[in-house]
Amino acid sequence: AHLASESTHPSWDSERAHELFSYITAVENNNRMSPTSGTNVANDDGIVIMSPPLIDNRLVENNKSNDRTASSTPATSASSSPYLQPSSSPHIPSGFALQLHGAISGDLEDSLVDNNAASSISSCNSVIASPASQKSLRTHNPIRAIVDPIMAHSVKCGKERGDGKDQISLALGDPTAYGNIPPCPVIISAITEALQKPGISAGYVNATGTPEARHAIHKYHYPNANNTSLHDGDDEFNIVVTSPDDVIVANGASGALELGLTALLDEGSVLLVPRPGFPLYQVIAESHGARVVHYDLLPNQGWECDLDQIDRIISEEEEDYANDMNTTKVVRGIVVNNPANPTGAVYSEEHLMQIIKLAEKWNVPIIADEIYGDLVFHSSIFHPMANVASKLGCTVPIITASGLGKQYLIPGWRLGWLIFQDSCHGSIQDVKKGAQRLAQVVLGASSLAQTVIPAVLDPSNTSDVAAIAQWKENFYTKVENQAALLCGLLKECQGLEVIQPQGAMYAMVKIHTHLFDDDIHDDISFMKLLLEEENIVVLPGRAFGWSEECDSPVFRVVFCAPEDVLRCASERISSFCSRHIV
Repeated sequence: AHLASESTHPSWDSERAHELFSYITAVENNNRMSPTSGTNVANDDGIVIMSPPLIDNRLVENNKSNDRTASSTPATSASSSPYLQPSSSPHIPSGFALQLHGAISGDLEDSLVDNNAASSISSCNSVIASPASQKSLRTHNPIRAIVDPIMAHSVKCGKERGDGKDQISLALGDPTAYGNIPPCPVIISAITEALQKPGISAGYVNATGTPEARHAIHKYHYPNANNTSLHDGDDEFNIVVTSPDDVIVANGASGALELGLTALLDEGSVLLVPRPGFPLYQVIAESHGARVVHYDLLPNQGWECDLDQIDRIISEEEEDYANDMNTTKVVRGIVVNNPANPTGAVYSEEHLMQIIKLAEKWNVPIIADEIYGDLVFHSSIFHPMANVASKLGCTVPIITASGLGKQYLIPGWRLGWLIFQDSCHGSIQDVKKGAQRLAQVVLGASSLAQTVIPAVLDPSNTSDVAAIAQWKENFYTKVENQAALLCGLLKECQGLEVIQPQGAMYAMVKIHTHLFDDDIHDDISFMKLLLEEENIVVLPGRAFGWSEECDSPVFRVVFCAPEDVLRCASERISSFCSRHIV
């Protein structure tokens, strides 16, 4: 009964559970009386029962010959229980993993066997080994694969190093890591108030989010409720109506991207992602067996997308697929990150229009990762992709991923969302419904955390509106000043070239390797030596898909640390460069 309740396999029931238990118990009891060397028993379902000195060789031979009847009944039995007769081996569902000790409860032992048999079970080391799923084996994080081996032997404490240089990280994309910028106070007040009402914030909520949160998100993104736009310059209007039903609240923007891409991609389909870019897109897509094709961002053009390359990629992919009778497109989406990680780029409305027109040409949806929202610098302006698509007639569906984590400094609260803005042709209704079904697997984000979404996106009183506006102005100004400070100091370092960021929390720095000695020949060697000599951590461009074939090697820095930390880090980097310049 315990086995049946713990298994989700459709062919596994209590009868089979008792059958398996009886079979293994009898085998163990038999072999306890006449132990042999270690054996493996494999059935025709591909399951291997490994019981190193406890399974009789006769049973091995019988299983190999697919004879499901044991060669003999144990001559001497420690119990007369009918459950201990190894009459026939049970059918075990393929892929079903059983750790015998963990799966058999004490109640089941007591009800089926006497004390001697229970003693036999408790001394048993039998397991059924099951392989890892193909999805898990396809899941690899490029950042971890590159950085973890380098960081494995690093020493954070300067005293332990002997040079007094404590480790400074310019690599971690967590704006709260140093604690120098507090979260929005309205959020703290909202969560404090919610904790006083456990009946409201402690229970389950709809898997796609609370009605209040979804309404606030929709109102924030669509203050005019509907998108109405001219089509092809005619007098005919396209009306694409969005509603809170088009919103799914998820576990952070990463969880939102997981939902959206899972609903969009199939094994063998293709997703276009930027290079350099946030590696999560690739991790999610490849875990589902989809294929990732990178398109380049152009560093000398403000990291804009290489539109000609995107056009060629889609043309080649669709041409290769043209002979297939299946009419489903192989290229399922283009990911556009704006403002961008790791480049700090912010795209103009004109460039976004060019991307949308290209997507319209190939009838490909756009996945807009806009987690940094309006966190932009100088005269840069953030243009939401969905708004730009509306101006062009809603001819391309836009799936937007965003959240509160980076814009309001609560990344650990895991509050993100998806918004499905369909095209005027109703292109992604099935994708939206698929994402809604997938949301039921994890039941959405924390109901307590969701209470802060209306508080900051749709505040109910003027004092909160003023407080949020003041906090955002202070926060954005501080980040912009820190960006200017760090980038200005790094520009003075020999052999480095900073590509000025326009927003987000990152900047990319070129390494002119021909100006350095032979110890520095790429981004990986630069990172390793900088860590060894100065105890400064940066992320190499290769962690974001950047390769030597793309352009000069690069590394990414985060400028959210306090100013004194940024100054200290810059001084060490400058000393490092001076030592290795030729």
